[in-house]
Amino acid sequence: MTAISEAITLIKKAENDADQLIEDSKSKSKEMMEESEIKSDELVNSAKNSANEEAKDTIFKAEENAKNEANSITTKAEQDVDTIKNKSMGNVDEAASIIVENIL
Repeated sequence: MTAISEAITLIKKAENDADQLIEDSKSKSKEMMEESEIKSDELVNSAKNSANEEAKDTIFKAEENAKNEANSITTKAEQDVDTIKNKSMGNVDEAASIIVENIL
């Protein structure tokens, strides 16, 4: 009879140990899920921040390129204006001579 009592006690202890193991596993699983969710959120936020920084950098570079192109166009236009102006000034003397000849 003692053997049966000891066997029942051992079985109950094994059942209690199994129940505790199940509870511990559920708790650990829940903890792991929460940690995974937090890490996932961190990764998503990190990716968003990285994408935003990359977009800002791309916009900055595009603006710089546009400014450089605008400066280049402005410089070329100023050179063209100077060239035309200088050619025109050369023609002023000739035009003045023709006018003077026609008046006299």
